[in-house]
Amino acid sequence: MAAAGRGSGHARTSVWLEGRPAPSRRSEQPAGLDRDKIVAATVRLLDAEGLAKFSMRRLAAELGVTAMSVYWYVDTKDDLLELALDAVTGEMRLPEEGDGDWRDRLRRLATEYRRLLVTHVWVSPLMGAYLNVGPKAMAFSAAAQEVLRTSGLAPEQLPGALSLVYQFVYGFGTIEGRFAARCREAGISQDDFFRQVMGTIEDRPEFGRSVDLMEARGGGSVAEMRARDFDFALDCAIAGIEAMRRGVPGEGAGEERSGSAGGTGGTAD
Repeated sequence: MAAAGRGSGHARTSVWLEGRPAPSRRSEQPAGLDRDKIVAATVRLLDAEGLAKFSMRRLAAELGVTAMSVYWYVDTKDDLLELALDAVTGEMRLPEEGDGDWRDRLRRLATEYRRLLVTHVWVSPLMGAYLNVGPKAMAFSAAAQEVLRTSGLAPEQLPGALSLVYQFVYGFGTIEGRFAARCREAGISQDDFFRQVMGTIEDRPEFGRSVDLMEARGGGSVAEMRARDFDFALDCAIAGIEAMRRGVPGEGAGEERSGSAGGTGGTAD
């Protein structure tokens, strides 16, 4: 979804950066309404009906007010969606700094991010539309950076490692969430839909390798298969991070790891 500009020659940045000017169209605040209620109602509608059906008029009807009353609190629909995005980002349970091994903390962060994307399917398209610099998003970013700083990676390696984890979980959670939403819309369980698909393609020779790959995953429900795939893929990512580190005290101090880190650099923070 494109984020609208605020006039010729001015690209929209973020509701968190631009601020909201004092309202000039109305002299009194609408009774019984506040921004938290508006954002909560926005999240409920997005969860129930999806991003494509969301509108300010639909939101106003849900709240039992006029659309102009909503605009007393937010200037644009983009501002409201950005506020909703940050609100649900705050649902993630972040590990405390230094609370356990960095690998375990990274797994917790990745699992929370995946849950967010699956629970709120509308989040993934908005992630790329906005800067995501709200307080909840920044807390999540800070937690992820803290975890990887303690992993032993060199400072110049941190952005790439963050991208590895973010983009893996984003892609995995987005596909998982959309598959679940498609099944809900069709009124069928994920397991029944999966069986239907497999029954359709298993006798088609052009899908032979895909069928073999699916069978190699083992049986169980779709949820169980996804959990196994996610855990193993995350383990691969963590193993890759470990392989790229320089020597870390207490874990083979001074031992140089192969990879792009290379050289004889000291221990990373």
